[in-house]
Amino acid sequence: MKVQNYIKLEFPSLSANEAFARTAAAAFAAQLDPTLDELGDIKTAVSEAVTNSIVHAYPDCIGRISMKMRIIDENILEISVKDWGKGIENIEQAMTPLFTTGGEERSGMGFSIMGSFTDKLRVRSNPGKGTTVTMQRGLRSRRRGI
Repeated sequence: MKVQNYIKLEFPSLSANEAFARTAAAAFAAQLDPTLDELGDIKTAVSEAVTNSIVHAYPDCIGRISMKMRIIDENILEISVKDWGKGIENIEQAMTPLFTTGGEERSGMGFSIMGSFTDKLRVRSNPGKGTTVTMQRGLRSRRRGI
């Protein structure tokens, strides 16, 4: 696995920063010359991961979110979203479609959406210490024929 490029961002868990994270992910991915559909998928997956941190990790306070992005082996975009919030008690249950701890206004589809728009999804969490969501998406560069 060869890392071609990377970036790390850190921001407070303010809802306004969800849009920033989406835009930053799209801008970073643009160097691979993805299609508009691929960019939309990436933005949606990032939006879900960051929103989960905002809503679930820090329900009663503003906390810290880190987003790392890297390009691996010329065409794989990897995005990790990390928080230092509440953590997830039961990851398997949390990844079940329609399960939510966020009340009636939440759909419980965040992890399902992330998984459907990426090739790989990994969730690691420690209750009381935070959660890291790592997503990978292979992109076929139109420019280089990769």
